[in-house]
Amino acid sequence: MHFKTDVKTLIIKIGSSILSGNDLGLNSARIASLVYHIAKLKQTIPNIVIVSSGAVASGFKLLGFPSRPKDIVDKQASAAVGQARLIWTYEQAFAQYNINVAQVLLTKDDLSNRKRYLHARSALKRLLELGVIPIINENDTIIVDELKYIESFGDNDNLGALVAGIIDGDLLLILSDVDGLYTADPSKDKNAKIIHKVEYINDDIMDSAGGSISSVGTGGMKSKIEAAKKALEAGCEVAIIKGMEPENIEKFFKEDNIGTYFYQSISSIKKRKFWIGYAAIPKGAVIIDDGACNALLNNKSLLAKGIININGKFQAGAVISIINDDKEIARGKTRYSSADLLKIIGKASSEIYDILGYKISDEVIHKDDLLLI
Repeated sequence: MHFKTDVKTLIIKIGSSILSGNDLGLNSARIASLVYHIAKLKQTIPNIVIVSSGAVASGFKLLGFPSRPKDIVDKQASAAVGQARLIWTYEQAFAQYNINVAQVLLTKDDLSNRKRYLHARSALKRLLELGVIPIINENDTIIVDELKYIESFGDNDNLGALVAGIIDGDLLLILSDVDGLYTADPSKDKNAKIIHKVEYINDDIMDSAGGSISSVGTGGMKSKIEAAKKALEAGCEVAIIKGMEPENIEKFFKEDNIGTYFYQSISSIKKRKFWIGYAAIPKGAVIIDDGACNALLNNKSLLAKGIININGKFQAGAVISIINDDKEIARGKTRYSSADLLKIIGKASSEIYDILGYKISDEVIHKDDLLLI
C-alpha cells in the first residue's frame, strides 16, 4: 500500500492537549478547524474514525474546578459532564458538512470479551458503511486508570491502535502537541532532529520518546510509539503529526516532510492473535524456563515441560501471560486450566494422559494461539 494514495480506512487520534488549551476547557475554534480538514479528507477517504480524548478536559471547567482535578471521583464527574459537551461540539461542527457522527464509549473489558469485541467490530463497520464518523473514547466515568485497574486502556493512543486492529485500518494518524518523533527531547536538546520515517521500532526509537508534558493529557511520546508498534502488527501504518496546526491533517497526504511516518516492513499478524495479545485481559500467568522461552522466540508452541510455576486461577480457553525472568514475553490462549497445569508442570507431553486421565493436546498453548509482545 502506498500510504498517501491507498488509504480507505483512516483512524485519527486526537488528544486532550489538542482539543483544549491548558486548563481552559475545549478550544472550539481549533475543533472547528480540525473538523473542516477532516471533512475535506472524507471526500477521498470513505471510512474515517476519530478516537478522541477530552472528556475530563472538557468537563472540569463546567463543574467549576479551576484546573484538572486530581481526585478520582471529581475526574469521573468531569468526564461524565465533559463527554456530553465534547460529542455535542463534534456533532455541531460536522453537521455543517452534512456528516453524521456516532458516540462509541469502550472499556478494556468490552474488548477483552471475544464476543463483544466482534460485536464492536460489526457495529463500527456498519457505521462506516452508512457514512457515519464514529467518535470513540474510553468510558472515563467508570474506568479509573489511576487505580491501575487492568481494564483501563492506559491512554487513547493505545485505544487508537486497538481500534485500528478492530476495523482493519490502513492508517492511524496520531495528532500530537509536537511535530513528530525526534532524536531527542527538542525542549531540552537544541540539536534534536525530527525523524520523518521509521521502518522498525527498536530500542533506539523507544529511547527517543519522552513523557507527557501536558497538564490535560495522559499520554506521552512513548505511549504513541507503543501504540504504533501494536497498530503496525495489525497491518495498519502510523503517522504522528502536530495537531496544534489542523491543516497538517491534509498537508500530511500531500507532502513528505510532515510528521513521522511508521511503515510496515513485515507481514501483519492474524486478527485473532491481535485480540489475544492486545485486547484480551490475561486471567493469570505461567512462568517458563529459558529453554521454553527460546522455543517461543523460534515460533514454537509452549509445552508443559517448560513451565515452572503458575500464577492465578483460570479455566481452559483463558488468555494468560507467559513470563520468563520476571518479564512478560507473550500472551496466549491456554488449553488447560490452572488446576490441571499445576499437576503437569515440568512433565513431558507423553505423561499428560496418565496424570490427568485425558489429554487435549501436547501443547499447553499452541503457537497459533500465542503472540510475542
